[in-house]
Amino acid sequence: MAISFEKAFGIHPQTLRVRAQNAEVIASNIANADTPGYKAKGLDFQAAMSKAASRQTSAMSRTHEKHFDVKSQANSGTEYRVPNQPDTGDGNTVDVQMERNLYLENSMHYQASLQFMNGKIKSLKKAIGGGQG
Repeated sequence: MAISFEKAFGIHPQTLRVRAQNAEVIASNIANADTPGYKAKGLDFQAAMSKAASRQTSAMSRTHEKHFDVKSQANSGTEYRVPNQPDTGDGNTVDVQMERNLYLENSMHYQASLQFMNGKIKSLKKAIGGGQG
């Protein structure tokens, strides 16, 4: 009987990709905290996960290496955030404390998915090795 990694891991590989993308958006906000006119961006996690899940079931595939990878070209779901602090005069909408908290929260969710996948890998290795792994 073949082992289906998609069934074993579920949505967690897609979750890791979206969490990594979210970390990049948040890090970009923090890096631009002192850039005049910079508008803080955010990732709609639910929308990004819906897109990831629909792409997983999509029948589209690349048939030639020079073709565009349509799956990776889709809109990322990144949008501008509504500022929660008054304008400081330079047009920048980044709240560094909020961004740091969001980064920490995102990191904890990322680690949780990694731990889940590590547990699944250990159980699969155990099943393959007949209880020796």
